[in-house]
Amino acid sequence: MELKPVSPTVKTPVQMFTGDVYLTPIYNGTEPSRMTVALVRFTPGARTNWHSHAVGQTLHVTEGTGLVSTRDGTVLRIRGGDTVICPPGEEHWHGATADTFMSHLAMLENLPDGGDPTTWLEPVPDEEYRTANQQ
Repeated sequence: MELKPVSPTVKTPVQMFTGDVYLTPIYNGTEPSRMTVALVRFTPGARTNWHSHAVGQTLHVTEGTGLVSTRDGTVLRIRGGDTVICPPGEEHWHGATADTFMSHLAMLENLPDGGDPTTWLEPVPDEEYRTANQQ
């Protein structure tokens, strides 16, 4: 058994997020584990860019209300206690609603070769985000 101290919280890069988003690393697996877990906190209106994950991603909402959307226009309104499974390769974005904070645990696996399991794409346009909030 090993106790890990709390890692410092960092502000996420503006190249991958819109608005103020903060990330606290929780776990980055050591072989044979490839699990990585982070607590991600979104301020109202903040969101990720479009992105996908080579081996998928699981989001578990810890508090607040948020949105997850896919390229086909599906929008899920998520709340504390909800869990969303994003399959491998599915392009999606997630973040807080326009008027509430949202925090989630982001869980995914690193690639066996050590490469980045996330493919970051373009920002979500403001109009698309506004439309998602109205659903």
